[in-house]
Amino acid sequence: MKSHDDESGAAIVCRDVNKQFYAYSHRTVSLREWFIRAVKRRPIHERRAEFSLRDFNLRVERGEAVALVGPNGCGKSTVLRLVAGIYEPTAGFVSTSGRIAAVIELGAGFSSELTGAENIELYGAIMGLSRAQRTRHREEIIEFSGIGDFVRMPVKYYSSGMVARLAFSVAINLDPEILLLDEVLAVGDQVFQEKCIRRLKAFHEKGGTLLAVSHNLGQVTELCSRAIWMQDGRIRLAGDIEPVLKAYKSSAETRDARNEPED
Repeated sequence: MKSHDDESGAAIVCRDVNKQFYAYSHRTVSLREWFIRAVKRRPIHERRAEFSLRDFNLRVERGEAVALVGPNGCGKSTVLRLVAGIYEPTAGFVSTSGRIAAVIELGAGFSSELTGAENIELYGAIMGLSRAQRTRHREEIIEFSGIGDFVRMPVKYYSSGMVARLAFSVAINLDPEILLLDEVLAVGDQVFQEKCIRRLKAFHEKGGTLLAVSHNLGQVTELCSRAIWMQDGRIRLAGDIEPVLKAYKSSAETRDARNEPED
């Protein structure tokens, strides 16, 4: 269940959240196979349930900057998608309070056939901004992105770096109250990354709420004051940024020394 009700001043609340996906060991694709399986009373598709999150609880206060860290597949990105409303929880409760901007996948929310300028308009409208508000922010977005005249070209012709530049620029310049980031700063040149870091710090200083996923622990330390170490769809450790990251790095180094796979 997803709610936008204020929960005692919190910007984000996840309560007892479970998210289940299905892994298919066999999928019937032809009419002939479908008929044979139906006659033999065998399942049309064979699948097993897998959980990305189990009994997950999270509370982010307004104005907090929180990092989600952990190995690949631990459920970090699933949390962002649940908070953004892209996924619905299988069980549990997700609540947000404030206008959300999300940069979760390169180009997510963009139409590849529309130009950069047209996508700016579309994204702003989806966020509920008026035409006057979108017009006021348009030049700021284009200038920050640094893509110049490419803004008049369809997004399908952009490089991944250009898409990342535009996506971040749109999200950060449309006055969000909650910003969700998933490895977005991993793409782009060093100069643009540094500009993004400065802008994120300014966003946080003005009271914006940040929930970020990144494997770049240096950037995480620079931006966030609290960290949540996730493993196997659960929270393994949460608290101040430095001790949590220290414990996570120590665990990762021990695992690498033993040649153990990521969880």
